[in-house]
Amino acid sequence: MGLSVLLLLAVLTGLLILMTRGQPKHRRLPPGPRPLPLLGNLLQMDRKGLLKSFLKLRDKYGDVFMVYLGPRPVVMLCGTEAIREALVDNADCFSGRGKIAMIEPIFQDYGVVFSNGERWKVLRRFSLATMKDFGMGKRNVEERIQEEAQCLVKELHKTKGALLDPIFYFHSITANIICSIVFGKRFDYEDPEFLRLLDLFYRSFALISSLPGQLFELFSDFLKYFPGTHRTVYNHLQEINAFICRSVEKHRETLDPSDPRDFIDTYLLRMEKEKSNPKSEFHQKNLIITLLSLFFAGTETTSTTLRYGFLLMLKYPHVRERVQKEIDQVIGSNRSPNLNDRAKMPYTDAVIHEVQRFGDLLPIGVPHIVTQDTHFRGYIIPKGTEVFPILNSALNDPRYFEKPEVFNPDHFLDANGELKKTDAFMPFSIGKRVCLGEGIARTELFLFFTTILQNFTVDGPVAPEDIDLTPKECGVGKLPPIYQIRFMPR
Repeated sequence: MGLSVLLLLAVLTGLLILMTRGQPKHRRLPPGPRPLPLLGNLLQMDRKGLLKSFLKLRDKYGDVFMVYLGPRPVVMLCGTEAIREALVDNADCFSGRGKIAMIEPIFQDYGVVFSNGERWKVLRRFSLATMKDFGMGKRNVEERIQEEAQCLVKELHKTKGALLDPIFYFHSITANIICSIVFGKRFDYEDPEFLRLLDLFYRSFALISSLPGQLFELFSDFLKYFPGTHRTVYNHLQEINAFICRSVEKHRETLDPSDPRDFIDTYLLRMEKEKSNPKSEFHQKNLIITLLSLFFAGTETTSTTLRYGFLLMLKYPHVRERVQKEIDQVIGSNRSPNLNDRAKMPYTDAVIHEVQRFGDLLPIGVPHIVTQDTHFRGYIIPKGTEVFPILNSALNDPRYFEKPEVFNPDHFLDANGELKKTDAFMPFSIGKRVCLGEGIARTELFLFFTTILQNFTVDGPVAPEDIDLTPKECGVGKLPPIYQIRFMPR
């Protein structure tokens, strides 16, 4: 038998093994397109990205279906009811955390966001308690955000109404809030190290969400051996981790056990308390990756939402004018906005909700894993299977939002003009893995948004009708297009 024939037989045998290996043997799996060996459902993927692909497949297979991202099976959950039924009604079964291939080499199941099992439970309890305590009671989150908002107002006055890209400003204010929690300090807007960190965060989030980033999600086991955006992201996050390590060492050198200053101090004290426990989760690796998680999430998500918000204010000036009218009536111009104002400002609150819904920051959600063989809607999802809650399908659910493709604050107002709550609103996800910074983010959005519009009106270089809202990237994250804006004192 010739060498070429032997090679062909070897290839065919290998393909046959790959077709059967790793595919769950349960009979009642969710439906989905038949995968090819190695390639999975690549042929069913839309060139416009993963989200478009998943939504097309939903039309054919329903709200619960299985897709092979390369060789690995992933269950997709679409629609408000399916996501809620899984993440809330069956919270324990769906409480595992999946991986995002691009950042997995950095996180490696450490830290509060991407860990699992007892490690995740311990770190989440600690993080929630420490964030709630927030600086050991010296200043609460509202005061910190109000102070940062006034720093921003001063900076924007310096621009004298010139056209600018707002990315830097929105990154700075949101980063400073999380920095004040974890590092016990804020940074000057011109601090070169601070500016470098912000740039690294923005570039990383953009690369993770790009088409190359989505392709890497499909074939990471193969592509990780070649140059590409994944290596750039790895280097960016390593540089941020080096900064975090230096900050931790400074804290260790100046730690006063009787007067903890921030998250790092509190964690170091817990490390010391548990140093005799070899199974303790309070060690250096979990500290560094938890800080990276909080720093990254606390900076990028809220700043991106604000960027969407002010682009929408340029596109819909009648909405901005009505918000400013409500600000003038409830707050006036002689004091800073505070959280008590929110209940008296239903239209402004509805606008912020609609910015979050329309902005759709994490359209395919952060992946989950089922922690056991799970019976769900007549199917069996095998233990360890990844699950993507497609948040976009809830935030654009026509059963809850009359015209989901249109930006309209009335989506969140009832017949009496009061704020209307809806089950479909889940920009922070839901269930046991809901974003642990949700409360801080909601406070930031309200106080920053109202403080800016209290002090400035906004304008852009093009007519509202010519503003294009098409996202710059739409993958793991959804990034608004780059735009110019001017902040003119009122």
